[in-house]
Amino acid sequence: MARGKIADAVKSGKVLISDGAWGTFLYKKGMKPGECPERWCLERFDDVKDIAASYIAAGANMVESNSFGGTSFKLKGFGLADKADEINQAAARASREAAGDGNWVIASIGPTGKMLVTEEVTEEELYEAFKDQAVALEKGGADAVCIETMSDIGEAVEAIKAVKENTRLEIICTFTFEKTARGGYRTMMGVTPVQAAEAALEAGADIIGANCGNGIERMVEIVGEIRAAAGDTPILVHANAGLPVNVDGKDVFPETPEDMAKAVPALVAAGANIIGGCCGTTPEHINAMKQAIAQ
Repeated sequence: MARGKIADAVKSGKVLISDGAWGTFLYKKGMKPGECPERWCLERFDDVKDIAASYIAAGANMVESNSFGGTSFKLKGFGLADKADEINQAAARASREAAGDGNWVIASIGPTGKMLVTEEVTEEELYEAFKDQAVALEKGGADAVCIETMSDIGEAVEAIKAVKENTRLEIICTFTFEKTARGGYRTMMGVTPVQAAEAALEAGADIIGANCGNGIERMVEIVGEIRAAAGDTPILVHANAGLPVNVDGKDVFPETPEDMAKAVPALVAAGANIIGGCCGTTPEHINAMKQAIAQ
């Protein structure tokens, strides 16, 4: 593969740019609240492909896929569990066609919404769901998976194992942290950045990091903690465009492209190797961060 491995590109000294929000973009294109985003991979393929293409045009070196809720568990709620393979292949294919030969597709795998701690699901059931999704994403043309927005170590580990044991995809795993009253960071399941990093690495992740939940300035602190446990493992960050503010009944993410770009040098200094966006970010945010790295 001409693109090679993402981790190898990082270890050669490059700081890479990832993409931005997908949900924000889908709503701009007309997706209604409560609608299944992944259904668009089948019914509005060109619109999904256009999102990925917009981020590539903005300077991203890699794009995710519209498959965050693509496990059979999530799709079952929309009556689409039997179409999981078809949906995930289409999601990866849309991003692959948009990315071209010179950029990576890091296909999105999100949480199932099921909890091990309440015995709502077993480790084996999680493994099988993630396995099926990952195999389909690889068939669709993904180079890697981005197992993201994780809060529970057990679920993340099952996802990593499923990908590692059944595909040749490079594995990225990111957790979502919130700042506690005492000032530290934890996932909603109480996992610290160090604990998340150590567990993901032990399970076999190639790249680790954090996404969502925080603006780029808070991500600087989180990356610093992850780096302390990560050695020379590449770290990816997908930050929100700030913390949401309710304006006229709608959540608005206040950070401008310029705001996020200003924090990029500090994020790189803290140890981030791949930088992109999550909720509220747009191609303009990605382009601004790209320019900040180029300076």
